[in-house]
Amino acid sequence: MSKQQEILSIAREVIHSKGYQATSISDILSAANIGKGQFYHYFSSKYDLGLAVVEDFIQEWDQKLILDILKADNDPVSKLNKMLDWTVSYHSQMDSKTGCPFGNLAIEMSEHDEHFRLKIQHFFERWIDGIQHALNEMVTKNLFTDNIDTEKHAQTIIAMIEGGILLMKSQQDMKWFLNVVEVIRQQYNLS
Repeated sequence: MSKQQEILSIAREVIHSKGYQATSISDILSAANIGKGQFYHYFSSKYDLGLAVVEDFIQEWDQKLILDILKADNDPVSKLNKMLDWTVSYHSQMDSKTGCPFGNLAIEMSEHDEHFRLKIQHFFERWIDGIQHALNEMVTKNLFTDNIDTEKHAQTIIAMIEGGILLMKSQQDMKWFLNVVEVIRQQYNLS
């Protein structure tokens, strides 16, 4: 791993746990055990680093969640179950329940910075599109009635996931998110 990628990886963890605005360059320097000169060699500012962190999360989630799961050549029920399994696994691996990196940044930054907002919006649109595609496949296979609005249902699934993660973060208890996942599985006949 390059030094730049190492700094970026450490910054992801710090920003994910503390939030972008509460994270200082000193926090990053301390966590990465580097000096200011090394930081500024790779990033021109905290803002530059923040956008790089968002982009790094997008690349990871786009590959693992959208391309590897939702765009894979599997049946739609399997895709949606794997998506839910992946989100549960992702959040289960954290010692403290820090929430969704996209949800956190959307809440924190969307009304304050258009660049952050647009990057996060674009990711959520791709996620919704992937779910909508799976739901359309389910309609085609007569697993749902053909009069459902798959776009609205895809948006609702994301809202349920993100709401469950928010409650999990607030309560510091994974069961809140697991309950939401269980309801999604029941409502969409994924069990």
